[in-house]
Amino acid sequence: MAFEVITVNDAAQQRLSDILSKNPDADGIRIGVKNAGCAGMEYTVDLVTEPYAGDDKVSTPSGNVYVDPKAVLFLLGTELGFEVTKLKTGFTFNNPNQTSACGCGESVELKPAEMTPEMLRRREMANN
Repeated sequence: MAFEVITVNDAAQQRLSDILSKNPDADGIRIGVKNAGCAGMEYTVDLVTEPYAGDDKVSTPSGNVYVDPKAVLFLLGTELGFEVTKLKTGFTFNNPNQTSACGCGESVELKPAEMTPEMLRRREMANN
């Protein structure tokens, strides 16, 4: 069984398929985190034409999702989703490492996950 940093639900896979059908040169999307906002960090989603060395790759039937290597410990165990509401449309992050969010919902506070030795071995095997 391959080690996957994140899971991608059906709604996110459908959106990924839509994005890639409109961007034929793209290989997938990359998710990550950056320092920003009042809570400290924001999730990022970018189109990928060429993966970076060290990206963790999650293959889905709809396309690839890459995880920025600097964000792995913050995103470990996250379920990537997608939702459309009256107020917001976009990818969602059900992240067990998220400890809080700001009132506006744009930024989050994250703690790094702790990887067990078995998880480290499986990740090493998956990346080789």
